[in-house]
Amino acid sequence: MLLLNNMIRGASALASAAMLAGCMVGPNYVGPPTVATGAEGGAPFSRIGNLPTQPLAADAAWWQAFGDPMLDRLIDQALKTSPSIAIAEARLRRSRAMVRQNEANLLPSAGVSASYLRYRLPLSGIGDIGQAIGNNGGTPGQAASLPDDASGGLWSAGFDATWEIDLFGGRRRQRDASRAQAEAAEAQLADAQVSLAAEVSQAYIDLRDHQQSLILSQRSSVLEQRSLALTEQQFRQGAASREDVERLRTQYTQTKSQETRISAQVEQSLNRLAVLIGREPGFVDADLAKPAPVPIVPARVPVDDPAAMLRRRPDIRAAERQIAAKSAQIGVSTAQLFPTVSLLGLIGLGGPSLGDLSFDNYTAVGSPMLRWNFLNFGRVRAQIRQAEAGRDEALAQYQQSVLQALQDAEDSLAQFRGQRGALQSRIEGARAATIAAEMVRQRQTRGAASLIDLLDSERQRVSAEQQLEQAYAQLANGYVAIAKSMGLGWRLPEAAGTPSAASAGGAR
Repeated sequence: MLLLNNMIRGASALASAAMLAGCMVGPNYVGPPTVATGAEGGAPFSRIGNLPTQPLAADAAWWQAFGDPMLDRLIDQALKTSPSIAIAEARLRRSRAMVRQNEANLLPSAGVSASYLRYRLPLSGIGDIGQAIGNNGGTPGQAASLPDDASGGLWSAGFDATWEIDLFGGRRRQRDASRAQAEAAEAQLADAQVSLAAEVSQAYIDLRDHQQSLILSQRSSVLEQRSLALTEQQFRQGAASREDVERLRTQYTQTKSQETRISAQVEQSLNRLAVLIGREPGFVDADLAKPAPVPIVPARVPVDDPAAMLRRRPDIRAAERQIAAKSAQIGVSTAQLFPTVSLLGLIGLGGPSLGDLSFDNYTAVGSPMLRWNFLNFGRVRAQIRQAEAGRDEALAQYQQSVLQALQDAEDSLAQFRGQRGALQSRIEGARAATIAAEMVRQRQTRGAASLIDLLDSERQRVSAEQQLEQAYAQLANGYVAIAKSMGLGWRLPEAAGTPSAASAGGAR
C-alpha cells in the first residue's frame, strides 16, 4: 500500500508540473470579427420610420400582446410537444454529454480486475522422471509412481491506472471545442423556439384570415346568385341581354370556385397547426373550426437598436460559438505534432488461495511512456489545414448570419410600415363602399335604382370588406415577422454547469 501511495503521489506531482509547464498550442479565440460597424454604435434601424415602438419586456412571450387566449395556448403547447423542439433538446443533451466526456479525458483512468483460474495439467507419459528422482526413497532406476494429472487453482486481483499528461493542450482544446459546441446547441434550441412561435402565430393568423374570407365569399356568392336570378328573369322578359346573363354567371361560378379554394386553405391551416404542436392532422379541429377574427395588432411594435438585436438573436450566438469551436479544433490537430507522455501503474496480487491476496504478496509496476508519431507530420499538417479552413468557413458563416439578421429586421420594419399604409387605404375603401351601398339602397327605396343595382353595390361592399380583412391579416403577420427578426420568443431551462439562458441570448 505504501508503494501504491508513493506511485500516486509521484504521478500527481509529475503531472502537475507538466501541466504548469505545458503550453496550449493553436490559436487563442479572441471573439468574433466586427461585421457591421454601423450596427454597433446604438443607432436606430434605418427603415423604422415613424413606427411607434415599445421597450422589449423581460418576458419572452411577445405573442401575448395579441390578447388571444387560443393563440397563447397553441404556442405554449407547441413549445412543449413539438418534434422540432424535441430534436433540438436531444442535440443539446448530446453535446452537453460530450463536454462531460472531454472533461473526464483530462483525468486519470483506473480499473480493477479479479479472476480465478482453475487448471489441470496431464502428467501421463513423463514417468521416466521418477527414475531420476526415485520413488519415496526407492531404488534408483525404479520407475516412480506418479499421479495421472496435476490440478489446482490460482486467484488474482489487480489495480491499474493510466494518465496521459496534456503537455501541449490538445485535450484541453478538445474540451473547449465541445463546450463551444454545447453552447451553440443551446443557442440552436433557442432559435428553434423563436422559429416555432413565429410559425404557430402565422399559421393561426392565416387560419382566421381564411375563415373570415370564406364567410365573406359565401355572402358574396349569395348576392351574385340573386343578381343572376334577377338578370335571367329580365332576359326572359326582354329587359336584359344574354351578355349580361353570361357575365353574371361567370362571376358567380368564379366566386363559388373561390369558396372551394378557401375552404381547402382552412383545412390546410388546421392541419399545419396540429403538426406544429406535435399532433396528427384533425386534432385541433374541434377547438379551431369555429371562425374567429384575426388577432388585433398592438399599437406599438417591440423594437430596440440593431446592436441589442444582434446580441439577442440566438442564430447569431450559434454562429459565433461555431467560430470558437472550430478555432479550438486547430489546437486539437496541432497538438498531434508533439509527443505525448503517459504514466502507467499496475499492482497485482495473486496466489493459489484467497489468503494469498494480501499486500504482503504483491507485484507493482510503474512507468512513464513517451510516444511520438514524428513520421506522421504530413497527415497532421493536412488536418491542421482542414481545421483552419473550417474556422474560416465559420467566420464567413457568422458574417453572413449577421448581415442576414440585419436585413431581416430592416425588411420586416419596411414591410410593416407598408402594410400599415395599405391597411389605412383598405379602411377608407371599405368605408366608401359602405356609404355607396347605403346610397344605392336609399335610391332603390325611392325607385331610382333597381334591385340589381342594390345587389351589385352590396357585392362591392363585401369585396371591400374582404380586402380589409386580408390587410388586417397581413399586418398581423408583419408584426410576427418583426418579433422573429428581433430574436424574441425563446427561453432556455437552466442546467447545472452549463451557460444560462441569459448568457446564451446576450453575448456575442
